[in-house]
Amino acid sequence: MVLRTFEDFPAGAEFDLGSHQMTKREIIAYAREYDPQPFHLDEEAGRQSLLGGLAASGWHTIAVLMRMTYDTLLADTISLGSPGVETLKWLRPVLAGDTVFAKAVVLSARPSASRPSMGIARIRFEMRNQNGEPVLEEITSLLLERRNRP
Repeated sequence: MVLRTFEDFPAGAEFDLGSHQMTKREIIAYAREYDPQPFHLDEEAGRQSLLGGLAASGWHTIAVLMRMTYDTLLADTISLGSPGVETLKWLRPVLAGDTVFAKAVVLSARPSASRPSMGIARIRFEMRNQNGEPVLEEITSLLLERRNRP
């Protein structure tokens, strides 16, 4: 198997990360463990909240995005990690029954100045619901091994 490297992430490249349906059971299980706010645990509390229904925790949504990213992109990439998240925005609630779709867009790519065997790709991750409405946006950088080392 040929693994992706920095050279496979030029500026402008787009990667489809697939889709995931957010189930009531999954939302409640995540909330019980990590974010037990009432609107993540109870349908009625969710309806009464600003979220308008049983809503996934934003942290649950970003965890789903991470899994989608790993399964469709990182599993076949020589990733060296990330220096951190530049921006993360939750744009709209993700409700029980929603299907989310994600993609990654490479905003810029450059060789590392201090580590010539590595490149840095700045990537915007976008997640939308089944209606095409944006629900999440993240901008982060990935550290990637270079195939063509100087």
